[in-house]
Amino acid sequence: MPELPEVEAVRRLMRRVLQGKRIVRAEVAPDEIVLSNARPEAVEAALVGRTVQDIGRKGKFWWLELDETPWVFGHLGMSGWIRELGTESIRLHSHGDAPLDDESGRPRFLKLLVEVEGGGRIAFTDGRRLGRLWLAEGPHADPQVQRLGFDCHENLPEVDELHARLQKRKSPIKAVLLDQALFAGVGNWIADETLYHAGIAPKRLASTLTREEVTALHAALIKILGHAVGVEADYTRFPEDWLFHHRWGGGKGATELLGDSIVRETVGGRTTAWVPARQR
Repeated sequence: MPELPEVEAVRRLMRRVLQGKRIVRAEVAPDEIVLSNARPEAVEAALVGRTVQDIGRKGKFWWLELDETPWVFGHLGMSGWIRELGTESIRLHSHGDAPLDDESGRPRFLKLLVEVEGGGRIAFTDGRRLGRLWLAEGPHADPQVQRLGFDCHENLPEVDELHARLQKRKSPIKAVLLDQALFAGVGNWIADETLYHAGIAPKRLASTLTREEVTALHAALIKILGHAVGVEADYTRFPEDWLFHHRWGGGKGATELLGDSIVRETVGGRTTAWVPARQR
């Protein structure tokens, strides 16, 4: 699932391709599931002829800041992706080896295509239809964005504040990390990776973490997000000792990491991979 590093990667891509340019064409596929609150022609009308001033992001949400409102907002869902057409693109782990385009060269599962003056084009695709597109007057006026907590990459609180917040939570730390009203941008793999590097068991109640453990959690979150964002979410460039490379596949996946057993179980309603020998 695209998490903060993947969404930040597509944000940076859209900045490179779209920022400062006028949109000359937009194509929005009819889809009553992906389109949350607008008809395809309304989204197209909001885009064509407008100049892209910037690309915003908070947590896993992104939006096109145009020279007029409404702006177009989006969420990649479980397997949605945005890429520049005509260039090589990194792939999500969930994409596997499936072709990105059909036999005619058209993006498979296209939901949104935007073309700007000069010929730059980006496409939002989503085979599982779990992504979303909608219109809003800005992040201040969008209830979904307003419900988010701090962005874990750009506005992570200092250790003392984070410790104070976690002291009030009597849920498993894995579930708390997944709460977008607190840790905006953290998803399943980031939560597991962070807890692994911090040495914290996922079922520990957040309120039981000591300040030293929260310090380790804080440092691990900065480390994981910093590296993943720095390589633009290209998982082939993640360090080999990361849990990421071993956590997938359920019972068919890796059973050990650096000689220690990997356990997979449900915590906070999500499949969780962790290493009991290293996490307490």
